[in-house]
Amino acid sequence: MIVDSHQHFWKYEPVKHSWIDDDMANIRRDFLPADLKDVFSKNGVDACVAVQADQTLAETDFLLELANANDFIKGVVGWVDLRSEKVDADLDKYHSEKKLKGWRHIVQGEADHNFLIRKDFLRGISFLEKYNYVYDILIFPHQLGATLEFVKHFPHQKFVIDHIAKPYIKDGFYDGWAVLMKEVAKHDNVHCKLSGMITEADYKTWKPEQIEPYMNLVLQAFGTERIMFGSDWPVCLVAGEYRDAKVLVTNFISNLSASEQQAIMGENAIKFYNL
Repeated sequence: MIVDSHQHFWKYEPVKHSWIDDDMANIRRDFLPADLKDVFSKNGVDACVAVQADQTLAETDFLLELANANDFIKGVVGWVDLRSEKVDADLDKYHSEKKLKGWRHIVQGEADHNFLIRKDFLRGISFLEKYNYVYDILIFPHQLGATLEFVKHFPHQKFVIDHIAKPYIKDGFYDGWAVLMKEVAKHDNVHCKLSGMITEADYKTWKPEQIEPYMNLVLQAFGTERIMFGSDWPVCLVAGEYRDAKVLVTNFISNLSASEQQAIMGENAIKFYNL
């Protein structure tokens, strides 16, 4: 089974989705399950995990509503205020939702480089293991130092780094990102998504060979059991088609064994998210 471990849905609203700038104008519209189901049928993808794009409980409820109405959406990564004093009660409220698999905060948008290791955020994360929830880490490379300290606090909590920590592929920056990714990967409860890469390169001129060094590092650091394919649809559409995001990964892993390829393209996501 091929599972896309990372995609989004939204009903486009200019204010709510102001992060979609003029360079991304072609995704200023609604993206809903009917759209993705058609894309999946054309690209041989069986299932997906829907990930939050807005930081509200209404977003979590919206994604769960879509997931419960569409069987191919096997899991949801929602948002809850992990800094809230009542976070435990909020998590408990969602515990009966079988498709709710984990949570994410848009840490990349936080001005504080050390946001992940604030006391109130650490307290919120400490409740996740109790409910068997995972946590998606969305960061930029300058936040990898804090991420390393963050994961050290929770050796039994399942984490996954989204979009290989968004290295600045367009600018060719590599070394600092690589050093810290290798350190983070030494913690075997941390996984990594091969996702969101074509949009970190130049939208119009990217080539696979520009991205391969970054994928190579992730493969070497995390191994075939802790990486998973994700498209970042529909955001990936600003730099190509869905097929481009998928083929980038399938071509890259084509020399691995059949079982390793199956793990990266679906089985790892099934195990990580308990789909």
